Amino acid sequence: MLGQVVTDNASNNMGAKKLLLEKRPQIFWTSCAAHTINLMLQGIGKLPRFRKVIDQAFWKDVKLMLAVFEPLVKVLRLVDGDVKPSMGFLYGELLKAKREIKEAFGNVESRFKDVMAVIEKKMNGRLDSPLHLTAFLLNPHYSYANPSIFDEPKMNEAFISCVEQFYYHDEDQQEQAANFELKKFQNREGPFSKKLARTFQNYDYNPAASWWRLYGTETPALQKMATRILSLTSSSSGCERNWSGFEGIHTKKRNRLTTTRLNKLVYIQFNNRLMNNREKIKSKKITDVLLSSDTTEAQGFLQDGGDDCAQVVFRDEEEDEMEGTGIPWSVIGEAVGAEEQLEPRRSARVRELYEGEEFESEEEEYEDEDLCYSEDEI
Repeated sequence: MLGQVVTDNASNNMGAKKLLLEKRPQIFWTSCAAHTINLMLQGIGKLPRFRKVIDQAFWKDVKLMLAVFEPLVKVLRLVDGDVKPSMGFLYGELLKAKREIKEAFGNVESRFKDVMAVIEKKMNGRLDSPLHLTAFLLNPHYSYANPSIFDEPKMNEAFISCVEQFYYHDEDQQEQAANFELKKFQNREGPFSKKLARTFQNYDYNPAASWWRLYGTETPALQKMATRILSLTSSSSGCERNWSGFEGIHTKKRNRLTTTRLNKLVYIQFNNRLMNNREKIKSKKITDVLLSSDTTEAQGFLQDGGDDCAQVVFRDEEEDEMEGTGIPWSVIGEAVGAEEQLEPRRSARVRELYEGEEFESEEEEYEDEDLCYSEDEI
C-alpha cells in the first residue's frame, strides 16, 4: 500500500509534515500543486511590470502578460481537473511551462529572470520532491522522448530515495527495482519494445499507470511502484470541493437542516457533479450513479471521519429519473423531504403575527424554545 498525504503550504502543515515523517517514514508527503501554482501566479502578478498593467490598464503589455500566465494556468487546470491522475505529468508540464515563458520573453535572460525566480522559489521543496521526480522519470511520455533524463544525477538520486521509501525495509525489492528492472525500462527490453507500447507518445490518451500494468509484466517490482505512484493525485483541491458542497447547501437561510438531510442533499449534488464531469470527459451518456441505502454509508465518500462504505449500485428496477442526472426521483424526494409529514412548530404562532411580511429564520436571535410568548403567560 502506498501512503500519500497532500496539504497546502501553511506553516502548521509544514510542521505536521516533519512530525509525520519522523513517525511514518514510509509515507509520502507532497505539497498541493494547485495551491503552489496559485502562489506562482500571485507572485508573478506582484512584479512591478505586471502590477503596472493591472493597475493602469496598459493594454499594450497584456499580450505579454497572457503569454506568461497561460502556461501556468494550463498546469493548474491539469492538477485541478478530474480527467486523469496528475502526479506523472506535473513536473514535466512545469518544465514545459517554464520553456514557454522563456520563449515569450524571446529567451532573453534579463527579461525573464525575475519571473523565473518567482516560479523557482515556489516550486523548490514543493513540486520537485523525490516523488514528483520519480513520477516524471517513470512516465514514458517524457523519459522515452528524452532518454537523457535517465542520466541526470538529480533524477537518479530522487529515484533511489523513492525506492527506499516505497519498499521500506525490503532490500530485495529495492535491489530488483533499482539495479535490474530500471535498466530494462530504460533500454525498452521485453514488452516495453512492443509497437503497441508507443501509445505513451499520445499525451491526451496516455494513462501512464495503465501503460505500466500492461507492459511492465517482466519488471514486477518496478511495475508495482510505477502504477501506484502514477495513480496519485498532486492536489488537495478535490477534497476542498467536498466541503464547498456543504457550504453551498447549509446557508443562513437554510440553517435548520438535520445532519441526515444535509448529508443526503450533498450526496445528490456531489453525484450530479461527478456524472456531469464524466459526460464532458467521455462525451456519452452515463447510466450508473453512486447510491446508498442509508445516508451513513455515504459519510466516508463525502467527509473525513465517516463510514467509508459508499458503493456503486446499478439499479435494475425501472424508475423515473430526474432528467440529465440519472438520479431517481424517490431519492431526491427523500432528501428534500417532499414525502415527509410536516409537523407544527411553535414558531408558527409567531409567523401569524407577521402574516404578509417577509420572515427569515436567520434573523432570530434565540431558539424558538427560549422565546417568551404573551399567550403563554396568560
